[in-house]
Amino acid sequence: MGQGASHGSTRAGTARPDQWTRLRFPFPAANATATYYLRETMRLLHTSDWHLGRSFHRESLLDAQAAFLDHLITTVRSERVDVVLVSGDLYDRALPPVEAVRLFDEALHRIHATGARAVLIGGNHDSLGRIDYASGLIDTAGIHVRGSPDHLADPVVIEDGHGPVAFYPVPYLEPDLLRHRWELTERSHEAAMEHAMRRIRADLARRPAHTRSVVLSHAFVTGGSASDSERDISVGGATHVPASLFDGVDYAALGHLHGSQLMRPHVRYSGSPLAYSFSEENHTKGSWLVDLGPGGVTAAEFVPAPVWRPIARISGRIGDLLSEPGWERYTDHWLQVTVTDPVRPTFPMDRLRERFPHTLHLDFAPDGDGEPADRSWAQRVTNRSERELALDFVSWARGADPTEEEQRLLRTAFDDINRREVTR
Repeated sequence: MGQGASHGSTRAGTARPDQWTRLRFPFPAANATATYYLRETMRLLHTSDWHLGRSFHRESLLDAQAAFLDHLITTVRSERVDVVLVSGDLYDRALPPVEAVRLFDEALHRIHATGARAVLIGGNHDSLGRIDYASGLIDTAGIHVRGSPDHLADPVVIEDGHGPVAFYPVPYLEPDLLRHRWELTERSHEAAMEHAMRRIRADLARRPAHTRSVVLSHAFVTGGSASDSERDISVGGATHVPASLFDGVDYAALGHLHGSQLMRPHVRYSGSPLAYSFSEENHTKGSWLVDLGPGGVTAAEFVPAPVWRPIARISGRIGDLLSEPGWERYTDHWLQVTVTDPVRPTFPMDRLRERFPHTLHLDFAPDGDGEPADRSWAQRVTNRSERELALDFVSWARGADPTEEEQRLLRTAFDDINRREVTR
């Protein structure tokens, strides 16, 4: 199902149960009774793909990411979240900048301070070995960070009033690194995930019958909608794993795809908290608030994240973009602008930024018919001299033919090159 269908509130069964059991305990010595309330579900907050340290067309996103983490902590407190799930790509690269590491450290301390537990896994952008560092020590604080696939069948077990919930951390699985180690039958993401889920099911079968299960996984599930900002993870042309691999678990908290989407009622992507490409201009970013009852998921609600700065893609002739009132609503957006003038305007970026100061990317797509797109490069350069090709480039780059002075300069330059070649 596409991401648009997953926004807002999605409910499994009855309405979301802010249901609490009232327990009354007598204190005979004091001739009084104390009343306590015990929620009947375990509440999870599912998020992923923080990509701490990432920039957006050279604009730093650290302040925006810090604002999202403020929102996350507020949500954990106001919604009385029991467990925070972060399904991979904690950082944007294997060696993140110091500021990103500090922000991550602050986030973990703040989650811990709320009293919630947290389970986090590594994604394809993370250094799995590095984020696994000191994880055993950090476990004692109720913060469980997992990067190694060696421990995917060793769950983090958290108890509630209905018994144990086993959280299985499945970080990004690179088939080329695991094929021989796991003796996989083929070199594919599906084979690696099948092996991982067999191990998880084997562990779950050894646990008490009422044990519920949550799998965190960083993978591309068949049917998911990608954007321009996910890194390609294809192996031999294959990238996908079927959603059916998660059958039998109570909830699968997915990461990797940056749009929030529902694959099955118990299999969901939270998406990234911020837009990381202009292809995400229509995404609603946020997290899933999931209630886990004695029989599995009882409710799931999407919690939108604050928008740091909106993004948009606009196009038109530069004169219209700079003068028409209808474009005024985009002056505070990060913009990708496509200029459609038949001839490339002079200094287009400088002019656009006078009205749209946050223009980040500029394309040129002139109105009218251009050269047929089906001509090969060989066909285009046949019987063309190097000087003619250079002149063609000037015409393409500017959208107008070179001036006589430019033609003279190019002719002189190529003549000089030819003379040097002869005398080498």
